[in-house]
Amino acid sequence: MEFFVKDTGMGISNAKKEIIFERFRQANELITRNYEGSGLGLAISKAYVEMLGGKIWVESEEGKGSTFYFTIPYLIEHEEKKAIENAVSVEKTDDPLKKLKVLVVEDDEISKLLISIAIKKFSKEILNASTGFEAIEACRNNPDIDLVMMDINMPEMGGHEATKQIRKFNKDVVIIAQTAHGLSSDKDEAIAAGCTDYISKPVNIASLTELIQKYFKKSRKE
Repeated sequence: MEFFVKDTGMGISNAKKEIIFERFRQANELITRNYEGSGLGLAISKAYVEMLGGKIWVESEEGKGSTFYFTIPYLIEHEEKKAIENAVSVEKTDDPLKKLKVLVVEDDEISKLLISIAIKKFSKEILNASTGFEAIEACRNNPDIDLVMMDINMPEMGGHEATKQIRKFNKDVVIIAQTAHGLSSDKDEAIAAGCTDYISKPVNIASLTELIQKYFKKSRKE
């Protein structure tokens, strides 16, 4: 199936048609912060479309607008379907992934939605927080939280400081840091702040599944 979204905006030059699907890259990188987004929307869209076996591309003319297309297979071949199911399904493992109480700490609404979708299969309840202060309060009021998906870059109080504060009264909750940068130094800083582990955005469901199985599988040795 093929879908498209069309606009009558400023358009995109041929030289920029590929880079706009990269993280933090936009057609016009001189636009003021009042009008630009995070630069992650198309990268996240590309990741999910390709995970489903589809393709995404853009056709555009400067000064006239753009049309973004993406496809999703309607009839998926057996092997492709099996690969997708293995990436998102944990039903064949004997672990309590569907019973987790999860706190998603994220100030970007789109990222919050996508992470909630990715984590839903493993959860019995999902709580949300948009700032580090809200995350601390949620953990204090819900000591039975099993997993915290902690965004690192947030206004008011970032994920590192929020994690340090949470660790003062909760040493056991699993805190997975999430950041769009994906640098090794980011992981080191997150672990030093008290995070249990680290994952880069856009969150890959297969990688997230591996992390959750690592920390919550019933057979895991304490």
